[in-house]
Amino acid sequence: METVLRGLTSEACLVYLDDIIIVGRTFQEHLNNISKVFQRLQKANLKLSPKKCRFFRKAVSYLGHIISADGIKTDPEKTKAVVYWPFPETVHDLRSFLGLCTYYPRFVRNFSAIARHLHKLTEARSNFNWTEECEKSFNSLKQALITSPVLTYPRTDKEFILDTDASNEGIGAVLSQKIGNEGCVIAYFSKSLGKPERNYCVTRKELLAIVKSIEHFHHYLYGRKFLLRTDHASLRWLLNFREPEGQIARWIQRLQEYDFEIQHRKGTSQQIRSLEDPVKRVANIARMQRKSSEWKRTFP
Repeated sequence: METVLRGLTSEACLVYLDDIIIVGRTFQEHLNNISKVFQRLQKANLKLSPKKCRFFRKAVSYLGHIISADGIKTDPEKTKAVVYWPFPETVHDLRSFLGLCTYYPRFVRNFSAIARHLHKLTEARSNFNWTEECEKSFNSLKQALITSPVLTYPRTDKEFILDTDASNEGIGAVLSQKIGNEGCVIAYFSKSLGKPERNYCVTRKELLAIVKSIEHFHHYLYGRKFLLRTDHASLRWLLNFREPEGQIARWIQRLQEYDFEIQHRKGTSQQIRSLEDPVKRVANIARMQRKSSEWKRTFP
């Protein structure tokens, strides 16, 4: 299929195995692109099944996504299974659920942080102990997939903006573009930290978030200038360090392949919410409030 449609896949259509989606900015352009694709298929002596063809649609289901002029969103037919998914009773059940969820990580902000407790249960030496934290992660993933946002299409005439952040448990990023006065999200990225990475200092964790996020969005960012926003001011100094050594030197060398401007943003204005477990944050606030009430009763 790639050979038959060579030269058309960048402007007229997209192809995955035997699935073809034909695009067009206007109705006439769409007709012309359909004609081009049909000519190629006819020349290759390939036939289409009329029952499986859909023409002149404003929104189509393609590879588990709904694609329209507004952007890309998850296919409700695929995600509705999540609504009625029962609580996993075995590791196999849990892996099946996570397998569906991990098909849509770009739609869920802080995906790794939300699913952290569930992934721990699938580890080889872990006992399957379904805790309250696991249940909350399970329900949070369900809710996130059901209410996932519509992601906008990247535009080559607009600057990409990459916001990164790190916590003790994970790193994450938001890739966006400013269209008009509105910031439009293109995709989310997140990653849980391994045991050695959790021992990094704050600066190294923030730098790791930048390196991994840029590598993940390489196909968007390579070869064009973009804005990198972080809430860690010392990274601006670190990336200009004259004689770095070891891992830091390798990371800096890797980042030199890209053209970006660093902008410091205060944590309160950062687009990415904290990657810390929300359950722990609520528990800590409640604990502080309880201690405050006890202190007031003891010392009125």
